[in-house]
Amino acid sequence: MQQNPMDLFQKEAPEVAAAFNSLIVSLVDRKGLDAKTKQLIYIAMKAAMGDDMAVRAHVPMAKAAGATKEEVIDAILMTLTVSGIRGVVHCLPEVVKQYDK
Repeated sequence: MQQNPMDLFQKEAPEVAAAFNSLIVSLVDRKGLDAKTKQLIYIAMKAAMGDDMAVRAHVPMAKAAGATKEEVIDAILMTLTVSGIRGVVHCLPEVVKQYDK
């Protein structure tokens, strides 16, 4: 079984991982956007990159923040105009799977 990349990052570069985690906390703590909107934006950005692993990890967070299946799908579909079909092909199946289970 493959090791979680974030766990490996933490193990191999703990000081850099701690700084990265502090950055994430700072972004999460900002008040300009609610948690659901932040998750939808993040999912869209990662889908645009074709990063299905990040999308897989963030769908439960989006669900916990109140995002519906339709909202997450729309966030992924928004990437079509920026990065073409890549994000849809790589990320949409996982979203559907997580919402349909």
